Amino acid sequence: MTKVLYPALDLLGGKAVRLRQGDRRSAKVYSDDPPARARAFVAQGALSLHVVDLDAAFGEARQTADVEAIVAAVAPVPVQVGGGIRRLEDVEVTLRAGAARAILGTAAVERPRFAGDAARRFGAAHVACGIDVKDGKAATRGWTEARGPSAGDLAARLAEEGIEWLVVTAVARDGTLEGFDLELLREVAAAAPGASLIASGGAGSLAHLLALAAAGLPRLAGAIAGTALYEERFSLRDGQAALQRGG
Repeated sequence: MTKVLYPALDLLGGKAVRLRQGDRRSAKVYSDDPPARARAFVAQGALSLHVVDLDAAFGEARQTADVEAIVAAVAPVPVQVGGGIRRLEDVEVTLRAGAARAILGTAAVERPRFAGDAARRFGAAHVACGIDVKDGKAATRGWTEARGPSAGDLAARLAEEGIEWLVVTAVARDGTLEGFDLELLREVAAAAPGASLIASGGAGSLAHLLALAAAGLPRLAGAIAGTALYEERFSLRDGQAALQRGG
């Protein structure tokens, strides 16, 4: 399996931002032109992009036009999109906007059966679920609440529903550049051995990517990096190579 380094584009108010530990108040703007930023990532060697509609995640209007613009800017490079996808209609709108994969967050935690329904309707390859862990429990509603099950319990339940893609985030590490939570990833991998995992939260150096790739996760499909790429801690091509070399 080719491990993919996904550069993150988190959209808030029409801008590309990064948050620290999911706190909206910490938003730092990195680009006023997200499609241009997306094109730059592709020019640097991105094989795919990870886009989050933070407006929708926080319960505000879905920014479908922004997603469409990013998809058009980088086609045919695939784009996976999450943020506030809580109904089958939201999944359909996201995929119609050109997303290769729609990522369910709150809805998957609160209604695992819904996640399964989405995978059955649109195809398991086109639906992923986020396991975003905060204080030991799955976080929801833009990471503002942490009342869900443990990561392992949620992963097992989603696997029962036929979910084949999981995006795993340690909220406490997101935006901190402190490295991935490898124990969390191992817990999820053990609970859902058939699922492909994308690691998120904490990428800060090539050493972190090397350690992730060497962590013994048999179905590691990739990793998401945001702040480290924006602040040029490493290049996208070097990060992609580190994921491959570490394995």
